[in-house]
Amino acid sequence: MAGAETSRLMRDLPLRLSAAQLGLSRTQTLGCGLGGAGIVAALSLWPEVTLAATSLAIQIGFLLCAIWRVVLALLSGRGQVQPPAPAVWPRYTVMAALHDEAEIIPQLIERLSQIDYPHDRLEGFLLLEAHDLETIDAAERTERPDWLRVMVVPPGLPRTKPRALNYGLAHATGDLTTIYDAEDDPDPLQLREAAARFAADDDDGGRLSCLQAPLRIRRLHQSAHAAPFFDRQFAAEYAALFEVTLPALARLGLPFPLGGTSNHFRVDVLRQVGGWDAYNVTEDADLGFRLWRHGWRLGVIERPTYETPPGSIEHWLPQRCRWIKGYMQTWGVHTRAPFGLGPRGIFALVMTLGIGLVAAGAHGLSLAWVASTVLVAGAAGLPPDAPAFAILVLILGAMAAWLHCALGSRRARVPYTIVDMVQAPAYWALLSLAFFHAAWRLIREPHAWDKTKHRLDAAQDVDVDEVQLRGA
Repeated sequence: MAGAETSRLMRDLPLRLSAAQLGLSRTQTLGCGLGGAGIVAALSLWPEVTLAATSLAIQIGFLLCAIWRVVLALLSGRGQVQPPAPAVWPRYTVMAALHDEAEIIPQLIERLSQIDYPHDRLEGFLLLEAHDLETIDAAERTERPDWLRVMVVPPGLPRTKPRALNYGLAHATGDLTTIYDAEDDPDPLQLREAAARFAADDDDGGRLSCLQAPLRIRRLHQSAHAAPFFDRQFAAEYAALFEVTLPALARLGLPFPLGGTSNHFRVDVLRQVGGWDAYNVTEDADLGFRLWRHGWRLGVIERPTYETPPGSIEHWLPQRCRWIKGYMQTWGVHTRAPFGLGPRGIFALVMTLGIGLVAAGAHGLSLAWVASTVLVAGAAGLPPDAPAFAILVLILGAMAAWLHCALGSRRARVPYTIVDMVQAPAYWALLSLAFFHAAWRLIREPHAWDKTKHRLDAAQDVDVDEVQLRGA
C-alpha cells in the first residue's frame, strides 16, 4: 500500500517540474536560441560596443549583487517573538534516510532519543535501503526509543535520498514531519519551536508550509580527519547562509532553497505538492521553490542542528559537485515554467540559485585574471593594467561576502578571523573547480548521487572549539 502511495506521489509531480525530464523545454530552447542569435548579431555588427557593454553590464550586475548582500545582512537581525505552546501538540513524524551508515547510526539514534517532545505524539522512521544489510543490522541491534522504528525501503530506482523520504512520507501519520541526516545533532527543543510556529500560523490564517532550522558546523580539529582550512571556511559559509541569508529572505517573504536537513513541513501540504523529486540531487533546493509555486510560504526557526563538515578536498569536492549539479537541475526545472513562480519568485530564484551558480563559475576565473594581471605587470616592471571599476567591484563583492561570513559566524558562535578572510578567495576559487566538474557530471550522469562520507563526532572536539571561541 505504501509502495503504491510512493508511486502516486512521484506521479503527482508533473514531469516538467521534475529533474527526471532531461534537456531543454520549448520555452528554454526558444529563449536560448533568441539570446544566442542576438549576441551573434550584435558582435557581428558592433563588436567593440557589444563587448564593452557586456563587460560593463557584468560589472554592474556584480555590484548590485554586493549591494543586495548588504541589504540582506541589514534585514537578517534576530528578535523573532516565540509563540506560546499550542493547546494540543500536533503529531510529529521524524525521518532519517540512511545509506552505508552502520558506524554512525548508534550516535544518530542516541541524539534522536534526546528530542524533547511528547512521546505519545511522536513517531520516527530510520529509512534504510534493502540491500544495505550492515546498516540494517546496526540499527536493529541498537536500543531505540519506542517511537523510533526501522523501515526498509523496497528496491527500486532511482536509489536516492528523496525516493526513500517519499516512502517514509507514504507511511507518515503525523501532522508535521521533519528530516535529519546521519551526522545531525538537533537541538532537543527544535520540534517544539516548529510546532508552536505552525500553530500560531494556523491562528493567523497563514500559508506557512515549511520552517528551516539553522545548520551549524562543528569542526574536527582534534580528529584524524581534520582539515582546518576546509572546516573553517565551510563553517563560515554555512553560517552566512543559515544565519544571515535565509532569515533575511524569510523576513522579506521570499522563497529560498532549503537545506538538506532539519526542515519541518506540514504533511498534508508536502503530499499535495508531490513530495520530494526523487531525480533531483538537491531535492531540498527544488522543494523550497515548488512549495512557493503552489502558493505556500517558507520561514525559519532559531533552534539549530549541529553537523560535522565533509573534511578534506577528496570529501568536500564530491559533496560540492552534487550540490552545484542539483542547483543546475533545479534552475533548469523551474525556468521551464518561470511565470508560475511570479515576479517575486523569479527574483528569488535568480538571486539565490542563479547568482550562486554564476559566482561559483566565476570565482576561479576572476582570481586568475587578477593574479595574472598583477604578475604580468610585475614581471614587466609596469603598474597593473586593469580597469579600476572592475577591481572595485571585485573588492566590494569580497567585502560583502566577508560581512556575511563574519556576521553569520558570530551568530553561530564559530570563529572567523582575519586569516580566514585572507584565505577565503582560495576557497571560493575551488568552487569553480566544483562548478565545471558538476556541469560535466550533469551531462554524463545527471541523476548519480555522490554520497558524503559521515564520521563520528567526538564530544571532545566540540569542547575544543568552544574553548577556542571564548578565547578568540
